[in-house]
Amino acid sequence: MSTLIANLISLSAVAVLVAISLLGGVQSHLIAGQSSLLVLALLALFLQWLVFVPAWLGRTEKFYDFVGSLTFILVVLLGLGVAAQSGQIVAYDFVLAGVVCLWAVRLGSFLFKRVHQAGGDKRFDEIKVSFPRFFMAWTAQALWVVATLLPSLILLTSKRPHRADYWMVIGLGMWVFGFVIEMIADRQKSNFRARNPSGDRWIEEGLWALSQHPNYFGEIVLWTGIFVAGIGHYQGAEWIAVVSPVFVFGLLTKGSGIPLLQERGEARWGDRTGYRSYREKTNLLVPLPRSSLFRRPGV
Repeated sequence: MSTLIANLISLSAVAVLVAISLLGGVQSHLIAGQSSLLVLALLALFLQWLVFVPAWLGRTEKFYDFVGSLTFILVVLLGLGVAAQSGQIVAYDFVLAGVVCLWAVRLGSFLFKRVHQAGGDKRFDEIKVSFPRFFMAWTAQALWVVATLLPSLILLTSKRPHRADYWMVIGLGMWVFGFVIEMIADRQKSNFRARNPSGDRWIEEGLWALSQHPNYFGEIVLWTGIFVAGIGHYQGAEWIAVVSPVFVFGLLTKGSGIPLLQERGEARWGDRTGYRSYREKTNLLVPLPRSSLFRRPGV
């Protein structure tokens, strides 16, 4: 990737971050005359840029995921603070902030532990030695935080009062389901890696026997649940909240998730009959029996 492309991606990420924050925050409370949602989004961006400096100087990615998770927690808690300051805070706001923090603590600690045990993150082997590309990665992380949190921030910062309804119940049920799936899948893969430190085998047990990427399925479902929980509240431009599940789905299935892992898998085991059979017969994302009509076609 050229310097020009990396810089253009960084600029685009900032532009999208600002645009979705302005649209989502059309009815948010103000901070210093500005939309509180926009202020929180810019805070997330500046935090990534601030931490980028020592990360670049040390050419290290070991705190990338940790800082991303910390930003989720900081931004959603500040959003909760906006709700409290407005006097419109309701019990669901605490639940909403709580589930986001729970997800961020679990995933952040899991990724932080994994990258330190592995000695690094292979995604950054080439990126971290290039200033524009490494800066792009940190800028993109800010967009990831804001886009993913958009439904939560719209609810927490809104001037309009909201109350619990059946959409919130459905959405939280989806979140719990997705969170459990992701947690179980990550635990199964960690245990498998501990038993197979050489990396000469691919995981094909537990949820991974039903889906090639069950952890990503759980991630998509839980953030879709957060979006669904706010359906009874969104009005007008606030429907930009749909960016959250679409962004998460696109990132994991077309961006830095599945394509990257499949490329590594092909490089490591692509010439092995068992791996080819696993790829051909196992659902790509949704954990379903291999005999399912939704089975992924052979590649």
